[in-house]
Amino acid sequence: MKKDLLSIRDLTKAEINNLIKLTSEVKKKQNQKVPYTPLKGKTMAMIFHKVSTRTRVSFQVGLFQLGGLALDLSTNNLQLSKGETLADTAKVLSRYVDAILIRTYKHSFIEEIAAYASVPVINGLTDLLHPIQILSDLFTIKEKKGTLDDIKVAYIGDGNNIANSWLNACALMGFYLTISSPKGFEPNISILEQATLDAEESGGKISFTYDPKEAVVDADILYTDVWASLGQENERENRKRFFSGYQINKEFLALANKNALVMHCLPVHRGEEIAADVLESRQSIVYDQAENRLHLQKAVMIKLILNDEKK
Repeated sequence: MKKDLLSIRDLTKAEINNLIKLTSEVKKKQNQKVPYTPLKGKTMAMIFHKVSTRTRVSFQVGLFQLGGLALDLSTNNLQLSKGETLADTAKVLSRYVDAILIRTYKHSFIEEIAAYASVPVINGLTDLLHPIQILSDLFTIKEKKGTLDDIKVAYIGDGNNIANSWLNACALMGFYLTISSPKGFEPNISILEQATLDAEESGGKISFTYDPKEAVVDADILYTDVWASLGQENERENRKRFFSGYQINKEFLALANKNALVMHCLPVHRGEEIAADVLESRQSIVYDQAENRLHLQKAVMIKLILNDEKK
């Protein structure tokens, strides 16, 4: 039976732990230059409505290194631009490829593709969720800290797809998460409420505050993202007024755990959501975090494509 990855909630805690374990194994093989091509002859269609550096390159390179082929597509290259339905696109692509990756705006777009596709569909980002980013970040934290237990993550900034996916991750994995956003820029309220309830059952805790300094106290991970996401570029200057005071800087680091690490999913605007000296500090693991997208996504493709093959 095919399995999609549209949200972290599509996985169980055990599946996430297994994914992290596989990611570690895949990374070791690559670093040791051991040939590893479990997806030899496999193909994946990549549909991009949004510009991309890390998602595009890491998936395309990752599948190539695993022995497969990724087709880099956009709506301009597909009959979707001429009015073909999502249902027909999904059904036909499923006859040609072994998986479909989508990076788009509306989450409903990827949900409809997944409903009609007979191969796994992977969410490369929607305006609502960015699951592969946070799964990769969980691997990076485990790699650096040795555990995800009793970790406190402080997310400072826009309550966007990254914040929503952090909520889903905490609800499953049971760590401590606090989010701080300006008024009017909170995370999705239904996701926040459900995740808060689920976290209590998993042994975690979720809190929200409008005070970013309160959020970072004793944090192990300080995490931020751009104040204006893809498609919101025309709001950037206006948003700066609301987000002043939400920059991760040395003052915030001083309030956090002394061994706290700094993360950012990139791209970054130095001097806005994060101070340049913090981004380049020894506590920053931003570029390790970016590299691990490659390894985590390899593990995702292996799990989803080979699982689908067993149907």
